[in-house]
Amino acid sequence: MGLADAEPNVSVFDDAESLARAAAERFAELARESVAERGLFTVALSGGSTPRRIYELLAGEGLRGSVDWRGVHVFFGDERMVPPDSAESNYRMASEALLSKVEIPPENVHRIEGVGDAAANASAYESEMRVLFGDAGWPRLDLVLLGMGDDGHTASLFPGTAALNEQSLWVAPNWVEKLGAWRVTLTAPVINAARHVIFLITGAGKAERLREVLKGERDPARLPSQLIRPSDGTLEWFVDRAAASKL
Repeated sequence: MGLADAEPNVSVFDDAESLARAAAERFAELARESVAERGLFTVALSGGSTPRRIYELLAGEGLRGSVDWRGVHVFFGDERMVPPDSAESNYRMASEALLSKVEIPPENVHRIEGVGDAAANASAYESEMRVLFGDAGWPRLDLVLLGMGDDGHTASLFPGTAALNEQSLWVAPNWVEKLGAWRVTLTAPVINAARHVIFLITGAGKAERLREVLKGERDPARLPSQLIRPSDGTLEWFVDRAAASKL
């Protein structure tokens, strides 16, 4: 049995708040370890309501001072094609909840451009990542935070979309027909190259899909979250009791 075939590492929490607190503490712990070992901590943030609470906790009195933010480089798992001040922007949410409240150097915050052409923006973001990660086959992010949609998508890897099959790009433009919109997303091989990946899943509305992703037939074209199987890293599922109700 290979690492990818092992029983999923699922931690169940009573509610969304206790999940957020545990995830924030895990983030801080990994950040401290990475900065101590390598002088920096590279993380790809996720959008959504569950991550927002994690970011608020990281910016709060209890945890803010436990991380050397000067050594943190923030990337994003995906972005909508919207300006950075849009209410829909993952960057804006992370900035309001966390980045504007900690002493992270502005040049350490790597925002995906959401205005203009999605393909050009994806290419520019990959170039920006390569400044830090060099000519590696794939970047070695220390942590990737992921959510999962009701349809089984993660980042902006949606069911049946072209980016699911990407094997060379680090960052891809992805047309999502059901949304009638372009997204820019990290590709599955980039996420799978990370040292640590954590899915954050809350709510009864996710319970059946989570059961399918973890226990059902392997069908990543329909359930893109199944694509995430780190090649040399840890994969953890932080779920609340409601989301775990069908496991």
